[in-house]
Amino acid sequence: MGNLTVKGEMLVFRKNGEYIEIEPYGENIFRVRATANEQIEDINWTLLPAKETKILWQETSNGYKAQNGCLAFEMFSNGQYRCLKGEKEIFASQTFKNVHSDVTRLYLPASDGFYKIRAGFKAYDNEHFYGLGHEFTDLWDLKGASLDLWHFNTKCTIPFVYSSNGYGFLWNSPAIGRVEFSKNRTLWEAEEAKQLDFLIIGGDTPAEVMKGYAEISGYAPKMPDWATGFWQCKLRYLTQDEVLSVAREYKERGIRLSSIIIDYFHWTEQGEFQFDPKYWPDPKAMVDELRSMGIEPIVSVWPTVHRNTRYFKELNEKELLVRTEKGSFDVFDFHGPVTYYDMTNPKAREFVWNLIKKNYFDLGIKTFWLDVAEPDIYHDADFGNLRYAMGNGNQCSSIYPYYYQKMFVDGLKAEGIEDICLLTRCGWVGSQRQHALIWSGDIPSKFESLKISVQEGLNMAMSGIPWWNSDIGGFGGGDGESDYFRELIVRWFQFGVFCPVMRLHGVRKFYGEQDSELLEPTGGPNEIWVWGERNYEILKDLIALRERLRPYVAEQMTHASKTGTPVMRPMFYDFKEEICYSLDEQYMFGPDILFAPIVKQGQTEREVYLPEGEEWVDVHTREVFKGGRWICRRAELSSFIAFVKKGKKVLEVF
Repeated sequence: MGNLTVKGEMLVFRKNGEYIEIEPYGENIFRVRATANEQIEDINWTLLPAKETKILWQETSNGYKAQNGCLAFEMFSNGQYRCLKGEKEIFASQTFKNVHSDVTRLYLPASDGFYKIRAGFKAYDNEHFYGLGHEFTDLWDLKGASLDLWHFNTKCTIPFVYSSNGYGFLWNSPAIGRVEFSKNRTLWEAEEAKQLDFLIIGGDTPAEVMKGYAEISGYAPKMPDWATGFWQCKLRYLTQDEVLSVAREYKERGIRLSSIIIDYFHWTEQGEFQFDPKYWPDPKAMVDELRSMGIEPIVSVWPTVHRNTRYFKELNEKELLVRTEKGSFDVFDFHGPVTYYDMTNPKAREFVWNLIKKNYFDLGIKTFWLDVAEPDIYHDADFGNLRYAMGNGNQCSSIYPYYYQKMFVDGLKAEGIEDICLLTRCGWVGSQRQHALIWSGDIPSKFESLKISVQEGLNMAMSGIPWWNSDIGGFGGGDGESDYFRELIVRWFQFGVFCPVMRLHGVRKFYGEQDSELLEPTGGPNEIWVWGERNYEILKDLIALRERLRPYVAEQMTHASKTGTPVMRPMFYDFKEEICYSLDEQYMFGPDILFAPIVKQGQTEREVYLPEGEEWVDVHTREVFKGGRWICRRAELSSFIAFVKKGKKVLEVF
């Protein structure tokens, strides 16, 4: 049919200088690629290879149509397209209105062979969108939102969304861009790319859609057993003796620690990846003692490179650093001019891993905190001024954290390590298969942050990231001696029990004088016994509860590694009632536990919706409630609100 040609499983469209390929990318999945260049380039970014899928394109009165599992894709001779499930249209292109003609996709010249690409799609009444990573805004349902497609501290962009119309949408481009989910259209935009590339993933349930997404982006591996417990951290332990004293104190109190983290600036200089011997005289002995107590030592690393580092000249000459297109190639100032290792360059990854192996791994450290993984940009978000081995920053900045994580996974696996867990501040498509445990970044120690963290965790779950957590207590501004913070830390601990990973962190107000020689200061104490005896007993009991929950958490993590189903997930994941799309302050923790966190200061009671079709047991009173209704429950500071489906064994741990 004129401008439409069938080539096996692929449908090709060519008209008015535009070239499009539509093909299956596994069962229930269609991939669409389009360009104003002569041909499509075979670039998958981080996608896994497609599984062979046979479909048949059949000619219609004005185009072609093919069925792939539950999805039908229809392409018209005018360049528009749509997807259907049965007879229902769930997704369709939308034209841009011009003076003389309507255009379905826009390609605005950016640089040689690259375009600013805009793709519009139809908006549907009562459609909801979830996912897209996390951002520190009071958003859950993304319908009505306009969002940037880039990373920074507290913002992790994973360009995948789940639609309540029953499909997932992956914008397969690491380019800087934006997306609008407005009433009159949905718009996706790439600042600088050679081609449009997106995938539609169908399914009859959210679980089927997320499994389809995991098939093409990867499943999270099975989480290491140690990681399901309680993690201790603060900004920052200054010395080896301080780390060991805290670990010993937990052991003496009979409180089990899964891990303890050594945060940033334990090193000699940014970019050198080694302990400062002044404060860490025998790190191997420290690691050995921690391991003897059953505690996993974790070390924070940054990809930043200071000009004072001993390796700077070599790195510069070998072009292993992120540079700028114009002006000084320092990306920002942090105790002097700083840039980043270029993790998109395999030679840079090899250089860094050799340092990591020599200075950390050979001491017995196998778990790492990959901080500043975006990388942060302090030049007014001028990503186009960055130059990576992979290309200009506008073209590929969002992929940086994936390769940062990949470097550690490749290095650790080469040494025979399989039980890998990488705490990291950012991620991208496929980060889940790189053992990435993403956290929400440096958020304030406020009740508002706690509420947003619940929403962020749920959106990350619908972004294909089952390993997620937040700093318990928030990161910055917490005064450990204030009544406000002491209430907040308890409520956040309760939330932490029912998160994929339970990790305490933050910089607390420091009372006293700091060592003037320290380049980076330490915050106040951040251990569970420092906020008063009442809080201590509550927090100790919550850690004990998490210990009892660990077999359940491990079971759900194993399930996630096989199916793509997240541990922490929205109510609509398990229940079909329309009301579940609006429930952003309660969620399912695995298939059996409903948790309703308290996220407001002074609050001791709240409404909870119990979905229909189940009987729900209050974990404290053992009262049984029939589902399909709202109920009011009370929880003083020493308590929380949770329900278990009647007849489920996990009730016994409460």
